[in-house]
Amino acid sequence: MSPFKAYLIEEVEGKIQGAFVAMNESQLDAGEVTIKVAYSSVNYKDALAATGAGRIIRRYPCVGGIDLSGIVEKSTDSRFKPGDPVIATSFDIGVAHHGGYAEYARVPADWVVPLPVGLSLFEAMALGTAGFTAALAIVRMEENGLAPGKGPVIVTGATGGVGGLAVDMLARLGYQVTALTGKEAEFDYLKRLGAAEVMFRSALDLSRIRPLDKTLWAGAVDNLGGDVLAWIASTMKQGGTIASIGLAASPTLNTTVMPFILRGACLLGIDSGYIGEPYRSRIWQRLGDDLRPAHLLEMAHRISFDEVPDVFDGFLKGKARGRVVVELAGA
Repeated sequence: MSPFKAYLIEEVEGKIQGAFVAMNESQLDAGEVTIKVAYSSVNYKDALAATGAGRIIRRYPCVGGIDLSGIVEKSTDSRFKPGDPVIATSFDIGVAHHGGYAEYARVPADWVVPLPVGLSLFEAMALGTAGFTAALAIVRMEENGLAPGKGPVIVTGATGGVGGLAVDMLARLGYQVTALTGKEAEFDYLKRLGAAEVMFRSALDLSRIRPLDKTLWAGAVDNLGGDVLAWIASTMKQGGTIASIGLAASPTLNTTVMPFILRGACLLGIDSGYIGEPYRSRIWQRLGDDLRPAHLLEMAHRISFDEVPDVFDGFLKGKARGRVVVELAGA
């Protein structure tokens, strides 16, 4: 294997900086599976890691990119053989283990998933951690009793990667979806994804949130946290289910136990980072089947490897929409 290109994040004199470098096979981290990377993606977490805006990376230097898809180059694990198309996301990838912003990656076999039937390597990264997280939230809510006949489902942060994919997936499954966004210009986009209704955050009065308010939602996928999550809790229907995914607005939650003990509402924490097998593969299989978003390609924006550093700022400023897929080798 000749030297290959990678985007390496380092800490220099207390400052975080990233740059393209040449690496060789001996510099890859330990693992049973070596992958020729075809695609990666850009997530909010990647922007935090690469810029130092969030203390995401736990080891320096580290190749960024928490997602990757590609073709197995070498494997010492019998589950994978050269030529197999595979996905690797989450775990320590891109934060404590060299990630997907490189032409080659080597990872533990337990972090690798065969490419599901129904998805290309590009589509797998159009989904990436965002799609896996949205799907995991839906599956967990279904396991908790959510069904289309129970009533409307609200998705917050709906123009983001997780939010937009969740809107699309839920609509395809037959749910009546309300998309909540702070971006009024994205009304038509959210309607195209399948939202039955679009709500704007500016219409919410979050200054006085009642312990129990008018019942509205059978389910909720929340990417924001903070006062929005507190308001959602107060408006859940009897037996409603909330999937808490993100903290784009705030990590703080000021609420009461009343929605949970008087309405039987459930708050599910969704951690997609360390879900193991066979659950992880089952989620990915559904992403290639009934949870495959109908508008996946519309949501995905392809960039070259060289363009990766240029998109981080948009994520940090809340200007990103949909999914950004990084083409390294293609397939």
